[in-house]
Amino acid sequence: MLRFDDLQLFVRAADLGSLSAAARVMDMSAAVASAALKRIELQLGARLLARSTRSLRLTAEGEGFLEYARAALGNLEEGRRLLASGQDQVSGILQLSAPSDFGRNLLLPWLDEFQREHPKLAVRLLLGDRIADLFRQPVDVALRYGEPEDSSLVALPIAPHNRRVLCASPDYLARHGEPQQLEQLTQHNCLLYMLGSRVHDYWSFHDGKREVGLTVSGDRFSDDADVVRLWAVAGAGIAYKSWLDVAADVLAGRLKVLLPELLCERAPLNLLCAHRAQLSKPVNLLREMLASRCAELGSRFPAFAKAAH
Repeated sequence: MLRFDDLQLFVRAADLGSLSAAARVMDMSAAVASAALKRIELQLGARLLARSTRSLRLTAEGEGFLEYARAALGNLEEGRRLLASGQDQVSGILQLSAPSDFGRNLLLPWLDEFQREHPKLAVRLLLGDRIADLFRQPVDVALRYGEPEDSSLVALPIAPHNRRVLCASPDYLARHGEPQQLEQLTQHNCLLYMLGSRVHDYWSFHDGKREVGLTVSGDRFSDDADVVRLWAVAGAGIAYKSWLDVAADVLAGRLKVLLPELLCERAPLNLLCAHRAQLSKPVNLLREMLASRCAELGSRFPAFAKAAH
């Protein structure tokens, strides 16, 4: 098979009328250039250039082949430009995995707006809370809460200062009272989230001096984070949720933040991928948009600003 750089050398030599001049332009030695010309002539089974000590000219075979060599190089260059322009365009398919709650209630409308800005982009969205989704499902990147357990993954921060909050609906609080101390949570119905076979029933906090925590209980739990939020909005109990997941409900008055003086668990949101080659232009633009939107939501809860410093 003919080599790309051999073809380039032949065309340059024909244009410049000198093999040594072509070698200088292509930053190679005269010996390497001579070997390249011999190689292409051997592969073609024809002599392309007639050389003397002072001149170089195309043979009849060389004149005939030059046209095709130029066309081949031109097509390859056009293909390279096409690939380069494709990498700059926001098009193709963006395959994304996201947590159930964040995906349904925040990401969906944000993606709608993102696609209106980039109409050539198609989105494939898979919702699930397990990190294993990143490996089992056909996705380019995944959004996940918490620090990644797999250190081989590329993790880029989206909402590094996000935290959990205690929250309940006004209806639940009217019926059962609002806890004024952390210990009183044991007297309330706490809505629990289950990841895999583990139920997250130990809730930890910081009271400004030390880490404190307690084991809570309730009459229901789910492996779908959005179900826990819906139970809380419906007045079924107290939830311990990511601020991003309940911000809209709190701001609309459907949920109320409890014990706001406590610093709750960190829940950083990261964008994960297997390697940086997956960080295409659409992915980077999406990351910028998500970071901006999450920062705006975070600013609506002042406790996060204090926690970030």
